[in-house]
Amino acid sequence: MEYKQQIAELLSAKCGLDAEKIQSLIEIPPQLEMGDFAFPCFVLAKTMHKAPQAISEEIATGLDLSGTDLAAKNVGPYVNFFIDRSALSENVIGEILKEGLSYGSSDLGSGKNVIVEYSSPNIAKPFHVGHAFTTILGNSLARIYNKLGYNVIRMNHLGDYGTQFGKLITAYRLWGDEEALNEDPIKELLRIYVKFHKEEKEDPSLTTSARENFRKLEEGSAEEVELWQKFRDMSLVVFKKLYNRIGVEFDNYNGESFYSDKIPEIVDILNSKGLLVESEGAKVVMLEDEGLPPCIILKSDNTTIYASRDLASALYRYRTYNFDKNIYVVGNTQALHFRQVFAVLKKAGFDFADNCEHVAFGLVKFKDMVFSTREGNIVLLEELLDQSVSKTREIIAENAKTRGQDMSEEEIDDIAEKLGVGAVIYTFVKSGRERDIIFSWKEMLDFEGDTAPYLIYTYARTRSILRKGAEKGVNPDSGNLSLLTGDEEYAVIRALSDLKESIVKAASSNEPFMIARQVAAIARAHNRFYNNTSILNCDDEKLIAARLALCEAVCTAIKDGLDLLGIGTVERM
Repeated sequence: MEYKQQIAELLSAKCGLDAEKIQSLIEIPPQLEMGDFAFPCFVLAKTMHKAPQAISEEIATGLDLSGTDLAAKNVGPYVNFFIDRSALSENVIGEILKEGLSYGSSDLGSGKNVIVEYSSPNIAKPFHVGHAFTTILGNSLARIYNKLGYNVIRMNHLGDYGTQFGKLITAYRLWGDEEALNEDPIKELLRIYVKFHKEEKEDPSLTTSARENFRKLEEGSAEEVELWQKFRDMSLVVFKKLYNRIGVEFDNYNGESFYSDKIPEIVDILNSKGLLVESEGAKVVMLEDEGLPPCIILKSDNTTIYASRDLASALYRYRTYNFDKNIYVVGNTQALHFRQVFAVLKKAGFDFADNCEHVAFGLVKFKDMVFSTREGNIVLLEELLDQSVSKTREIIAENAKTRGQDMSEEEIDDIAEKLGVGAVIYTFVKSGRERDIIFSWKEMLDFEGDTAPYLIYTYARTRSILRKGAEKGVNPDSGNLSLLTGDEEYAVIRALSDLKESIVKAASSNEPFMIARQVAAIARAHNRFYNNTSILNCDDEKLIAARLALCEAVCTAIKDGLDLLGIGTVERM
């Protein structure tokens, strides 16, 4: 990234074009032998009144590159730049070895607060794979922003309010089993919730009872609040166990209920600004000038809905955290909802609405997968993780047996857990977030494909090389990095050099896949180097030490990148 900026400044001084504009135009040549960067001269043709090829030749021969690590050459209408390989090796590997897992950190977000809202499951309902997308994506974004120096507030906006709790209270009083609730709270609460909907069709009085119970809950009636709190606390115990398994954490669990008593202020503000009107008994804000349907604030029975609670939460968050970004990691299906909420905030005069952002994502689908979930068509995340770990364990155990590796059952279990969970997580972050996720065991667990097992195996195998080097008395040495100038060595170093920029890009676009893509590029380049180069069996001990330093840098980069995605590594496989 620093070389790219340097090139942009050099070109700006030569041709007068803004350096920032130039930097956005700089390309990466398709082949390594064509250079590291290329600037297309077409954009200068009008101002310089010359053909792009003539311009590229003039710039390439006229640039003063003395005192830099760069060389320039015109290739047709492009000016191609070549970085001195020895210098790049020393700069990139030297920096990674020095900074370790802090590599890629910056103070870009120093003094800025970023709220990331993610996961947000509904209390008393199973945690299915649909919740996994927001949970895994949000966790990665929180890690990425933290890496860049932002003060990150991780929020789990629990679905712990609404008419469904009136239904649950009614159902529990009629059919609840205390013993079953203590043994498996989610299962028991789901059972009575499903039963309520079945019985409701035949008995309309149940609907009336549920509405009354929710009204009492909103008014703070002791009995209803006590039951609601019980359901909430029991559900959180189950959720937190799953969060621990996938390495996810939160700073608070302020769900919808937390903002219930803050809604009257929102209603007063909207009223005072003449924005709240009555429509079919409900209170709404008209948004036709925004090309949007009306946003309901209060239903006809004066109870609240998602929009009213999200408006209250946004105002509370701004007052509490003075956020620079308020990010909602919620599925594509809620795009209209957030457009309405942000539009209402803007109409009400809250300029922080411009700093609120809906980070949308696609759907979760399955390919050639059969689940035995008792809840019908719900695919539980825990069941998906269990199957992934089980299948991974079979592969690890078989490979250990084939290679004659002495591995204990406990070690195999630990490796299988990390690879199996990592395989699921990587499936959610390896592509653009708005693309649908299609699960396939064959693709997820392929040790040679674009998968977590491939990346973790690359890390473990490279750690093995470093251990073998130590056994021979040769350790990584940063004193001879200038020796790493071969094509395959250089390809690895180039991939490593782009990791820092991928982290910045991932944050600016809220796309963790940019990091996943770069880590995969590092692993592929390193494996080509590993397969085609004798790292330890070489007559030049200084070169061996330098290549081991490259291996150490690769391990650091892979571990660092995977950690930003929420994936762990293992030291051997």
